[in-house]
Amino acid sequence: MKNNLENLKSIASEHLFMHGVQINDWKNEGPMIFVEGEGSWVTDIEGKKYLDMMGGLWFKSAGYGRKKIADAVYKQMTEISSPPANSTTESTILLAGKISEIYSDKKCRTFFVSGGSEAVETAVKMAKKFQINSGKPRAYKVISRRNSYHGSTAMAVSLGRTFTADPMGPEMIGNIHVANYNAYRPPIPGNPTPEEISEWLIYELEHVIIQNDPDTIAAIIAEPVSAANGIHIPPKSYWEGLRRISDKYQLVLISDEVINGFGRLGEWFGSQCFGIQPDITTVAKGITSGYAPLGAVIATKKVADSFLGGQKEMFYHLITFGGHPISTAAANANLEIFTEENLIENSKKMGNYLFEKLQLLYEYPIVGDVRGGLGLLAGVEIVRDRKTKEKFPPDMNLMKKMTKNLLKNGIVSFRAGDIISICPPLSINHSEIDFMVEGIESSIKSILKDI
Repeated sequence: MKNNLENLKSIASEHLFMHGVQINDWKNEGPMIFVEGEGSWVTDIEGKKYLDMMGGLWFKSAGYGRKKIADAVYKQMTEISSPPANSTTESTILLAGKISEIYSDKKCRTFFVSGGSEAVETAVKMAKKFQINSGKPRAYKVISRRNSYHGSTAMAVSLGRTFTADPMGPEMIGNIHVANYNAYRPPIPGNPTPEEISEWLIYELEHVIIQNDPDTIAAIIAEPVSAANGIHIPPKSYWEGLRRISDKYQLVLISDEVINGFGRLGEWFGSQCFGIQPDITTVAKGITSGYAPLGAVIATKKVADSFLGGQKEMFYHLITFGGHPISTAAANANLEIFTEENLIENSKKMGNYLFEKLQLLYEYPIVGDVRGGLGLLAGVEIVRDRKTKEKFPPDMNLMKKMTKNLLKNGIVSFRAGDIISICPPLSINHSEIDFMVEGIESSIKSILKDI
């Protein structure tokens, strides 16, 4: 095994790009290589076990080692791996039906793609075509919130203005950015309530719409709970406001649920937590629990029906591997597991337990804020000074230190630094949450020794 490991590290060092990781950070020692997973746990090539606090990359909802999903994929591959052009398969049709059963609009229609970025690209394009078909031909602008993440493709990366936009040059024409929800560092002075913050944000949004001519604006896109922005959970009034303003100015409301969807927030869809119906919903990640690449755009009947008619009205869009039968077979088996094991309810129960356990971390002065309590999505913000909310300086290398500390404590994370994001499998249990919180606590103690 040692020789094989060294060979793999050598090949990776010379030839591999790792997503979201600086090459120099792993080139010499080699990347982490995992060979096995079961439930919330993964085993690396040297036999060391870790709890996956991030569920892969926000997606391993049903957990690792699901033979049922593997069997469904194998069966599909041996029957028909992919159909001829302009046709479909049983697994893809059945998945569209299952989505309609759990979605708020039972008459919805689903357009399948390969992943989250493609889903966002498709949703924006769909919103613009819907506006043309609805008699609003000048509508090309899209409103998004700063510090959100909607994908890495050219159109998607223009939304939100995260660090991934740096090398892209000019952004997509028609981008409009507004403030995101943040109750810890609110956009208005004083000590406002979540409802007051919500009211101000909706006021700003309407002002921006009027300034930019409502007839030229096609859509608003937002995550129910923004992971990239630090996992701040808004009040219902915020999403009610987005829905009200969208209706008032005839804008398409897109709910980006690539992370939030499929039980992450304790409901099938994040929008259901806030009691509103978006016009379009984007999903990916949890739809297959990462067992195969798949994304989708779910359109309400109102939006979908606008594309009925002739070539002029058609939503002309094509993704070669969108709705691939192998992926839809994986998704069908995955959603069966969700139902059989009641993972949506477990997300709700374990999310409450996790949030309760995380409160213990306030014992440490560098813990500024603990966020969660809505399914299994939580965050812990680390600060230099709790009173002033001052962040640690960049030369502290907090991300590297915290990530390394968590590994020492048997936990795999993702960019744990100022924000420790927590997004475990929905199948997680009480003892695993205890292990995870204890590991976070030990990692925080190690940071305190360094300062």
